[in-house]
Amino acid sequence: MSSVMTDQALIRTVSWGAIGGIVLTLFLILLGNINAGDVSERQRVDRNTRYGASSGTAERVKAVGQINLASNTTISSATTQVAATATAVIDGKKIYNGMCVACHGAGVAGAPRVGDKGAWAERIDKGATTLYANAINGVQGSSGVMPAKGGNPALSDDEIKAVVDYMVAQSN
Repeated sequence: MSSVMTDQALIRTVSWGAIGGIVLTLFLILLGNINAGDVSERQRVDRNTRYGASSGTAERVKAVGQINLASNTTISSATTQVAATATAVIDGKKIYNGMCVACHGAGVAGAPRVGDKGAWAERIDKGATTLYANAINGVQGSSGVMPAKGGNPALSDDEIKAVVDYMVAQSN
């Protein structure tokens, strides 16, 4: 026999090496998935421990206030105060600066610039109800396009109204 490896022996050796490499790769992938699941579980447990998922959750997410209507439909002054506090939390200026300024600061797509009294006068004359409806539902007209809720459906109607009120106050 010769000391030189035959073609068949070379092919067999390379094939076994490839098969071994594939098996090793699959084993490492499986090991990685098992370890990743373990890490995720440890992170979940750590997060729950740190933020107290089981203790105090109800306290952290409880309602700010409660409206109690008497049979004669009068609202107590304490309830009115809680409702006023809840609505005062909405900061129209903050929402405007975080999102609306992109269009209303530069006049993009026909958006009236905040502070431009001429551009806002006709819109303000139509009344707050129309301004609110256009901002909440969106409007498309000859002067431009306003997407519903400024393109952010996560904003509540009250937040949109607060932004409109802020922009009108700056442009009046």
